[in-house]
Amino acid sequence: MLDPVGPAATEINTLWWIMLAGSALIAIIVAALIWRSFYSTPNPDKPRSRTLRIWIHGLGLAFPISVLAALLIYALVVGERLLPHHDTQVVRVHAIAQQWRWQFTYAERPNYVSEGILHIPAGRPVDVAITTRDVIHSFWVPRLAGKLDAIPGHVNTLRIEADAPGLYHGQSAEFSGAGYTGHTFVVQAHSAADWARFLAGESM
Repeated sequence: MLDPVGPAATEINTLWWIMLAGSALIAIIVAALIWRSFYSTPNPDKPRSRTLRIWIHGLGLAFPISVLAALLIYALVVGERLLPHHDTQVVRVHAIAQQWRWQFTYAERPNYVSEGILHIPAGRPVDVAITTRDVIHSFWVPRLAGKLDAIPGHVNTLRIEADAPGLYHGQSAEFSGAGYTGHTFVVQAHSAADWARFLAGESM
């Protein structure tokens, strides 16, 4: 997840680091307020100082609310960018989960089914239509995109893209019974020439 090789994974990685930084800032401020409350000597006859009001109202309330609001807005923007949008260059595949295997079919190569390995072209968006034959599973290729559930009787679509040819490991990230940890697959991203040969049915 922290070594992305696709635009969707890069967006998620950036969001993760921003959320981590924002959370760390809030935690530091809250810890400082707690420390101040323990080690300061209150005087009931003395009105609250302006500095204390700044600490409580400014840093204790306004700052966390501002940071959380900014993180929420940024997350919504990133989430919208990750949605599959109409694209004439998009490649469409189907991923079908079942205990304990993944099968993949291809709109551009009908009647061909691969098991345990998803073939995609590098440098092009791929819409993966995800479903399952039994229980809920979750399709996840950490270096390419986020994860999306495979739900019985329903099709969810996830857009993935690889910046360069290579092998990228995927897995089911949903607990779906004993054995789910071995419910894995591989994404093979091909160069343009290799993808053309794959579509033509030539041995790779």
